Amino acid sequence: MSEAVRGSDVPEIDYSRFVTEDDEPVDNQLSEKQMRLLTRPLYATWAGREFVAMANIALFYGEDEDPIVPDVLLSLGVRQPADLTEKKNRSYFVWRYGKPPDVVIEIVSNDRGGEDTRKLETYARVRVSYYVIYDPLRILSQRPLKAYRLVEGRYVDLLDPGWLPEVGLGLVLWEGEFEGLKAGWVRWCDENRAVLPTGQERAEQERERADRLAQKLRELGIDPDAQA
Repeated sequence: MSEAVRGSDVPEIDYSRFVTEDDEPVDNQLSEKQMRLLTRPLYATWAGREFVAMANIALFYGEDEDPIVPDVLLSLGVRQPADLTEKKNRSYFVWRYGKPPDVVIEIVSNDRGGEDTRKLETYARVRVSYYVIYDPLRILSQRPLKAYRLVEGRYVDLLDPGWLPEVGLGLVLWEGEFEGLKAGWVRWCDENRAVLPTGQERAEQERERADRLAQKLRELGIDPDAQA
């Protein structure tokens, strides 16, 4: 798990000096959908667990450091602040959450983002346990999905990101439809590489199970629609 870089017992900070929002757009629609596909299934599947999953939110790791804005971050064992209108709750301030994120994911859309150089070095310095680069267009290399694990302050290539043991999840490439768009995606998966479903997928799975049960009852001569 990530290590806290600053405790919670600190003097109050003037958060008005931090720029937590700007007018910079997300790179493209595909990236925007991909970010949602990496956050929504967690909230649909992990009900009751303490975590935050954020997309395109500034990560502040030092009061005098410029923030970095990961495409997706996941932090385990922390609680979402109750009032997100307060500026101190609008971004991920490491010292407020008490730890860096456990996972950060960057989506490559051009060759200017520094995902495999500058950002890799920064996330190692922040002590993010797992750093993932999703490169669907293979701009940086012929490997569309890379994952690194922090070991003694340096990132080590995992070669296969299918399981991140401390997180209890993995990541897999997946071909399919999300929000009406058929494309290739990266998705969270369980230890058997089954993808975590979205809320809509969970509802469809439940409906299919109910239909199969109803069919079995009919085969046994039982009307599933009959009132008990």
